[in-house]
Amino acid sequence: MDSRGLVRTAAWLAPAAGGLSILLTITIGALGPSAMVPALPGRPWQPPYSLGLAPGGHLVVALAAAALVLGAIGLTAALACPARMPPTRTLVVAGCAAAAVLAFLPPSGSADHLNYAAYGRMAVLGHDPYVTVPADLPADPVVGRVEEWTRTPSVYGPVATALQALASLAGGESVRLTVFVMALVNAAAFIATGLLLHRAAAGDPVRQRRAALLWTANPLLVYELVAGMHLDTVAIAFVVAGLAARRGVPLGLGVAVKATVGVVALGTAWELRRNPRRLVLVAGLATLTVLVAYLLAGPHALDQLLNASKSVSLATPWKLAQRALQALFGPGAYRAWIQAGSVLLLAALAVLLLRGRPAADREGPVVALAVAVAWLFATPYALPWYDGLGFALLAMVAWPGLEVFLVARLTVLSLAYLPARQADQPRDLGWLVDVVRAWVAPSLLLALTIALLWWAARSAARGRTRPAPAARRPSGPSPESRSPSR
Repeated sequence: MDSRGLVRTAAWLAPAAGGLSILLTITIGALGPSAMVPALPGRPWQPPYSLGLAPGGHLVVALAAAALVLGAIGLTAALACPARMPPTRTLVVAGCAAAAVLAFLPPSGSADHLNYAAYGRMAVLGHDPYVTVPADLPADPVVGRVEEWTRTPSVYGPVATALQALASLAGGESVRLTVFVMALVNAAAFIATGLLLHRAAAGDPVRQRRAALLWTANPLLVYELVAGMHLDTVAIAFVVAGLAARRGVPLGLGVAVKATVGVVALGTAWELRRNPRRLVLVAGLATLTVLVAYLLAGPHALDQLLNASKSVSLATPWKLAQRALQALFGPGAYRAWIQAGSVLLLAALAVLLLRGRPAADREGPVVALAVAVAWLFATPYALPWYDGLGFALLAMVAWPGLEVFLVARLTVLSLAYLPARQADQPRDLGWLVDVVRAWVAPSLLLALTIALLWWAARSAARGRTRPAPAARRPSGPSPESRSPSR
């Protein structure tokens, strides 16, 4: 098949595979409680709604696997020929409509939303969610529904806790209604981010369509962030707003939802380095926002965050390194060694990516993307929905080739955490954790990380040898003299 044939094939394959992927994601939630969808106690007339068919675990896991594979195929094909994709407005409307529908269906893929509801309920009842654990309140109708984190206080920021508490106030003793309120906030954050990215690319139809493909109509993100209803969606919405508008308060709010999205602030700082007054103002407001939020949350708000920073998740290459160290030197967690190695890898990746970065009108998103990608590939603790940050920043930057690594990484991680909950799983599917998550995924991600290092090093070498552009006298007003039009 010649290149024209490949383009024609991609042109119909991308919307077909991507659309079917999103429909399968919707179907999983619509079928009702299953191995993919935790049950939500509450009155039947309360949202979210489902058919309550109680499908078998094998069926829903197969549907999820098909949704992820089709989503990866559709997204890859779409990015290969974005000009042949549906109009940008169609993509944005379709993605927003999918998010709205999923807000009225029970979340799927993990049980994290039950943790969110429990921490909000604790705050409303007067307990400190950064000290109290769900096991302390087993008889509570909301807290008692937590499945896995029964001995873990909240690891989320104070703004996340505030949103959870507001949802608990609205939902009362109904888990179903509490989760629905949080789902509405989550869907609104996803849609708002898509609209912000669309506006940030105003005047460039090609970049607007690419932004829609990478975020709003991205079937992998619809699966992880919208159907999965993870707090990362809200954190990303704040930091994208802060980065796009160069504002400190939204950046601070994002960090106070989830601290790791703070890597985006480095992009804003770099962009404002030649404007010290503005830099001090933005950094000061961001810092003040974070400090006020954590001071209001109490002295224990950082306890679990510090503990979580030392963890190693099962699907990352660092789990392979940990096993190798244990085989060589005996039992032990070797956390200090792994943390040191991850910092070195992060620094190496960030430097190489920044040296080979593409020319852009705005340096802030480029720097933020480079650091965020380096962090995603280097961190010892990573879950698939963390990658939403990388895609949001990539939607703001034209960086050919980098999207291949992010799509591959999210696909591997998503399949590794299929599903990301332990309850109600068929016993004969234990190999998904013992083999795929524990060995196959970290091995593939290790190979992908090595490939990214090689690609970034080549890009950096080309950047050093690239001739500097000849200086030209501007034909109109200088960029500094124009009034600003995030």
